[in-house]
Amino acid sequence: MQVTEVRVKLMGRKSERLKAFCSVTFDGEFVVRDVKVIEGTNGLFVAMPSRQLSDRCPMCRNKNALRARFCGECGARLDESRATRNEQGRLKLHVDIAHPINSACREAIEKVLLEAYHQEVERSEEPDYEPQKLDLEEVDYSAGAGAGPSGPAEPAGQEKTETAEEQKEERLEDEEGHKFGQGIL
Repeated sequence: MQVTEVRVKLMGRKSERLKAFCSVTFDGEFVVRDVKVIEGTNGLFVAMPSRQLSDRCPMCRNKNALRARFCGECGARLDESRATRNEQGRLKLHVDIAHPINSACREAIEKVLLEAYHQEVERSEEPDYEPQKLDLEEVDYSAGAGAGPSGPAEPAGQEKTETAEEQKEERLEDEEGHKFGQGIL
C-alpha cells in the first residue's frame, strides 16, 4: 500500500497547537480525511480522525458526551467517573475512526504527512500562495438539491444567472414572502 496523494490545509494561527488538516489517498483508491498535524510537547505529530465517545443517560437513554455532567435531554446528573482512562491516566474521550494497525505503518504515514506539511508551510511563504483545497471544499452545494460531486455541471461558456448568495436568500424567504430576519429589530 502506497500513499499516492496528500493534501494539506494549513490552519490560520501559528500559536495554536492544531497546525493543519490533511487528506491522504492510498493507492489512488482509498481516502482518509481529517488527519490532523498537531504541535505536541515533543514536536509535531499526526492524529488520526476520531469521534467523541458517548454513553446513554440511565434515566432517559439519551446519548451524552462522556465529559457531560448533566443529560442534555432530561437534565439528570451523570456520573463523572464513567469515562475510562488510558495508560497515562488521562480520560479517554475520543476513539480513532481510521488508524494504522502497527507502528511501522504509523511511522510511514507520519513521515509522508509531515514532509507534505513542511512543504506546504514553505509554499505558504511565497507571495502567490494559493492554499490547497481539501476534497470537501471543492463541492458546490449552493445549487440546491442534486448538486454536488455528481450533480449537474454548468455548460461550458454559460454563466449562472443567480449567484449562490441570491439562491440562499430565496431559500430563506418564509411563506409570507418576508426575508429571514427582517423586522427583528
